[in-house]
Amino acid sequence: MPELLPVADDGEPEGSFETRSQALGAAAHGQRLDKVLTGLAPEFSRNHLQSLIEAGHVQVDGVVAAVSSRKLRAGQRLVVTLVPPAESLAFRPEAIALDVVFEDEHVLVVNKPAGLVVHPAAGNWSGTLLNGLLARDPRAAQLPRAGIVHRLDKDTSGLMVVGRTLAAVTALVRDMALRDVRRRYMALVHGDVGRLPFTVDAPVGRDPAVRVRMAVTSQGKPARTDVMPVACLDGISAVRCALHTGRTHQIRVHLAHRGHPLVADSVYGGRPALGLARQALHAAELGFEHPITRQPLRFEAAAPADLAAAWAAVVPA
Repeated sequence: MPELLPVADDGEPEGSFETRSQALGAAAHGQRLDKVLTGLAPEFSRNHLQSLIEAGHVQVDGVVAAVSSRKLRAGQRLVVTLVPPAESLAFRPEAIALDVVFEDEHVLVVNKPAGLVVHPAAGNWSGTLLNGLLARDPRAAQLPRAGIVHRLDKDTSGLMVVGRTLAAVTALVRDMALRDVRRRYMALVHGDVGRLPFTVDAPVGRDPAVRVRMAVTSQGKPARTDVMPVACLDGISAVRCALHTGRTHQIRVHLAHRGHPLVADSVYGGRPALGLARQALHAAELGFEHPITRQPLRFEAAAPADLAAAWAAVVPA
């Protein structure tokens, strides 16, 4: 029976990473463990080496050493398994099931589920749409962001277009900038928004008070959202929204700014309701000209089960 390798915290077998060892001389005597490691693995930051210590990837005389400030002695043997930083492993293929609505040589349209992160970032270095695109088509590795030209928030479901060639990516980015891409969303919000369509035209930027949020601020970039009321029941309104710009969290910020945060959007003050555990937002329609042929394309995606059930509770059949 083959020997089983221990599995590191990131799910990789430790044997798949480089291991370095060193017998400590007089110069290391009395020095901190993390400081000595910087000499043994100078290509890594001290912070990362400290994280390796805390994760149990460092041994002194065959025993795990988990305290960075530990003082070493001459004659001891230091061994470290050099697990790379998570971000260095982010842009790698991962087999992720994708709901492909349309594809040809140049374009891919996917229906993203709620909970799927689009692009690797702190806290989500793997399991993203980008990782799935790299696994689905190795050519995506040659494209900026694997062909991703716009994003949906992690908990927003719905349609996205991805370029599969550099020419397509370039054209899609241009069309996005010219606002030639049609994006329509369905949302459930708190409060009665009224019966008449309205537009929120207000700049969106980083919230100066809470850096993890966006806000309507004079320092932000221009942003415009059209809102079409559909129905209202028991203090919850169903609306459809059209984006003229694509700022981060734009619909969520604009509706919260008007006093109507999305249902279950805790970041912007939306309380859970109607059984929803994630923000009530779905990218239901996507329209654009094919980036190469310029043929008009239009796609629709039904809301996933959780949002569909909540929507049905508000909107009469």
